[in-house]
Amino acid sequence: MSKIRITKQFTFETGHALYGYDGKCKNVHGHSYKLSVTVIGSPITDTGNVKYGMVIDFGDLKSIVKKEIVDVFDHATVFNKNTPHIELAKELKDRGHHVILVDYQPTSENMVIDFAEKIKRNLPGNIKLFSLRLQETETSFAEWYQSDNE
Repeated sequence: MSKIRITKQFTFETGHALYGYDGKCKNVHGHSYKLSVTVIGSPITDTGNVKYGMVIDFGDLKSIVKKEIVDVFDHATVFNKNTPHIELAKELKDRGHHVILVDYQPTSENMVIDFAEKIKRNLPGNIKLFSLRLQETETSFAEWYQSDNE
């Protein structure tokens, strides 16, 4: 059976700051992220299945990514919980802001690794995450490929 890759794209707005960084990104700022999620599998061959011919229903993939990534990170501010930004995070939370504390520097590279793990654990067993592309700006993005991580 042929293997087919399908891709669904998502957008969300997220703020962050890079503690200890020597450039402008040490300041709290935000991005309009674009996330492309590519999965691989074989199309369903059972003609009695309502999803006949699909690798995975785009709606099912959307549900997974929205629940694990978009709904969590959209309009949130992300800080590394192991830095003094924890004080700023606490103040923002106390003022009603949506803050996410992670155990990594919230770069696109580390975020895409985090996203891959969250998506992989929610996919049906016959579907594999093939790649992710997290675009931070019009000219900058990070990519994750399963084949690079085996």
